[in-house]
Amino acid sequence: MTIKDTPEQWEIRASDTPFTGNKTSVRTDDVVMPDGTVVRRDYQVHPGSVAVLALDDQDRVTVISQYRHPVRQRLWEIPAGLLDIPGENPLHAARRELYEEAHVKAEDWRVLTDVYTTPGGCDESVRIFLARELSEAEGERYAVEHEETDMTITSVPLAELARGVLAGELHNNCLVVGVLSLVAARAGDGLDALRPAEAPWPARPFEV
Repeated sequence: MTIKDTPEQWEIRASDTPFTGNKTSVRTDDVVMPDGTVVRRDYQVHPGSVAVLALDDQDRVTVISQYRHPVRQRLWEIPAGLLDIPGENPLHAARRELYEEAHVKAEDWRVLTDVYTTPGGCDESVRIFLARELSEAEGERYAVEHEETDMTITSVPLAELARGVLAGELHNNCLVVGVLSLVAARAGDGLDALRPAEAPWPARPFEV
């Protein structure tokens, strides 16, 4: 048996979009089940995202503390953002987010992992990059607004973040997946074995 996710499309008898927001929407599909019954499924349609685990030469990760209203918490996160342009190269988007949120640039980029955040209710896919050989970005800092005006940016040892994840103290999806993936990569074939930065991404196809 090969343990690998595979594409599959069940029959859809009807589809509607009862809500369309600024960046996402809600879709309702009538899906035919294996026994022939038709079941209605509601889910959020999302453009996709990128996230960046930026690791410096002291084994520290760039993290951001930001208020997240849906969960009523201030969460520690890694830089991340939406794929605002359909078909956008995710590496370009990741470079942009690292610059805008942390005013940092990186010379070495690799794909750490790809993940569906909540596949039971949303089609969002996130590509998490590992960025190394960091330095401060040139030029003026990006003008922030809304929740970003209250962000805190710092660097935290990877080991401390891993401990916080397992202790149930850190909850942001991209941070949790990114940190544990990096720990696993080091324990396995090493960081040089990670996929190249522009590896194919079937969930969100793009042009190199």
